[in-house]
Amino acid sequence: MTENFWKDKYPVGIASEINPDQYPNIQAVLKESCQRFADKPAFSNMGKTITYGELYELSGQFAAYLQQSTPLQPGDRIAVQLPNVLQYPVVVFGALRAGLVVVNTNPLYTARELEHQFNDSGAKALVSLANMAHLVEQVLPKTGIKTVIITEVGDMLSPLKRLLVNSVVKHVKKMVPAYNLPHAIKFTAAMAAGRGQSVKEAAPSNGEIAVLQYTGGTTGVAKGAMLTHRNLIANMLQVKSLMGSEMSEGSEVIIAPLPLYHIYAFTFHCMAMMLIGSHTVLITNPRDLPGMVADLTRYKFTGFVGLNTLFVALCNNADFQKLDFSSLKATFSGGMALQLATDERWKQVTGCSICEGYGMTETSPVATVNPFGNIQVGTIGIPVASTLCKVIDDDGVEQPIGAIGELCVKGPQIMKGYWQRQEATEEILDADGWLKTGDIAVIQEDGYMRIVDRKKDMILVSGFNVYPNELEDVLATLPGVMQCAAIGVPDEKSGEAIKIFVVVKPGETLTKEQVMEHMRANVTGYKVPKAVEFRDVLPTTNVGKILRRELRDEELKKLGKK
Repeated sequence: MTENFWKDKYPVGIASEINPDQYPNIQAVLKESCQRFADKPAFSNMGKTITYGELYELSGQFAAYLQQSTPLQPGDRIAVQLPNVLQYPVVVFGALRAGLVVVNTNPLYTARELEHQFNDSGAKALVSLANMAHLVEQVLPKTGIKTVIITEVGDMLSPLKRLLVNSVVKHVKKMVPAYNLPHAIKFTAAMAAGRGQSVKEAAPSNGEIAVLQYTGGTTGVAKGAMLTHRNLIANMLQVKSLMGSEMSEGSEVIIAPLPLYHIYAFTFHCMAMMLIGSHTVLITNPRDLPGMVADLTRYKFTGFVGLNTLFVALCNNADFQKLDFSSLKATFSGGMALQLATDERWKQVTGCSICEGYGMTETSPVATVNPFGNIQVGTIGIPVASTLCKVIDDDGVEQPIGAIGELCVKGPQIMKGYWQRQEATEEILDADGWLKTGDIAVIQEDGYMRIVDRKKDMILVSGFNVYPNELEDVLATLPGVMQCAAIGVPDEKSGEAIKIFVVVKPGETLTKEQVMEHMRANVTGYKVPKAVEFRDVLPTTNVGKILRRELRDEELKKLGKK
C-alpha cells in the first residue's frame, strides 16, 4: 500500500510523520517531562498523588538501590509483577534509569506461568506484591532470580494510611497468603537504602531493548516481544500526534482502569501520557465497580481508557451514571472489538464518543486509530503517523483496496523480534519490516479499516489473548483426558468466552468440576473456560488434527450466527 493512499485523504495519521529518533532513550523523555511538569500531578492512587518531580526523585531512589545494593548490571532483566499502584511507575522508571530491561508480569499468573516467563526471559530480579509472594516462594528455586523485592499495596501511602491499608489487606481481607522469602527485601527498605544515593544514569542507544512484553503464540508458548527504546518512543509520539489539539499539555486527567502490565495501558499511560504531562488516576481493582466509581467522584477527569467489557459494566452501574462528565472529552478503546451498542450507550451516559484503535504487543501496541472528530464506529480507523498497512492473500500478494486479506503493518513501532526465538520472528516479520498480524481485514475506499475475522485460533477474552494450544496442553495433563480442544464463543460481557471439548479415555470418568478445578489451578483466571462439553469424538482432519473451526462453526450455528 503506497503512502500516498492515506496522505491524499487525511492530514492526520500517516501524513503527520514523527521522528522516532527525537530522543536517545526513554530516560531522556522521562527527564524532560519531569522537569517541564515538575509541579504537575503525575499519578494518583488510593487518594495519594505524586507529582512529576516526585516521580523523578522516587524512581531515582529505586535506581540507586538497584545499582548500589544489588549485583544487577545494565541489560539484566527485572520482572515487575504489580497491579495498578503507585509503586509501578516508580519501579519501572527506576529500573530503566538503572539500565535494566523491564519484564512486565501479570500478578494473576499461576506458578506454572511464572516459572516459564522468569526462565524464558532470564530474569535476575523480581518486584512482586506480597499478595503473590507465596507463588514466588514456590517458583523461585526453579529460576535464576537472585534479587527479590516485595511490596505491599499501601507502601506508597502516608505512614498512618500505609499501616491501615496494609493491615486491612493482610489481616481483615486475608489477601496475603503466608510466605517465607528470607532473602527478599521490602520495597520500603529498598527505597530507604536508595535515598540520598547518586544514580549513574543509564544511557542505552534507542535500538536497545527497554521492555520484554510477553504475548502468546499459535504454539501456545508465551514469547517475549523485544520492544526497544525507539519502538516505545515512536509509539509515544504517534499517540501524541493522533490526539492533535484535543489534549492540552499539563492539564489532562486520565482514568487508568486497565492493568499497566498489559501493553495497551503500559504504553498509553506510562509512556504517551508522560509526553503531555497528563495526570493518570490508577484504578487498582476495576472489578470492584463501587470502589472504582467512588474513586472517579474525586476527579474532574478529561480522558478515559477502557475496553468494551468495562464500558458495558460501567454504563449499567447506577452510581456511574450520576457522575459529572462535563469535563470528559476523550474515551479510548482497544484490546477487543468495540460494539456499536456499547458506543451508543456510552455516548448516551457520558456524552462522549469512543475512539477505537487497533494494535498488538508486537506493535508497541498502537498501529491504527480513529481520528478525533471523524470516528467511524465498527472500524479500527487509519494508520497512525509513519505507519503503513496493507492486506495480503495466503500467498503473500498485496490485495487491492476493498479486498479482504491478512492485515500487515510496517512502522517504527514494530518490535525488534521475539526474545531468543528467531524462527518465530521470521514467521511473523519479513525482511522488509512488514509484520503479519494474523487478523483478516479490509481497507475501505475511504482509508478506514475493518477487522472481519481472525486468521489464528487465538481467543480474545476481555482484551487478553488466550491461545488454545496452551489450554489444551494444560488440559492434556489431567488424567482421563484422551482428546481436547479449546475455542472462543461469542460472549456479551467479554467479547469471547472459552469453551472446551473433552473426549474421556475409555473406562475412565471425568466431571466438569474436575476439569474446571484443574484449569483453575494451572492458568490465570481469564484463561479458565466458561463451558465444558464432553464428547465421544472430535472432528479431525485425515491426519488427526482437531478442527477447531468446525467446532466454532457448530457453536455459531447454535447461536443463529452462521
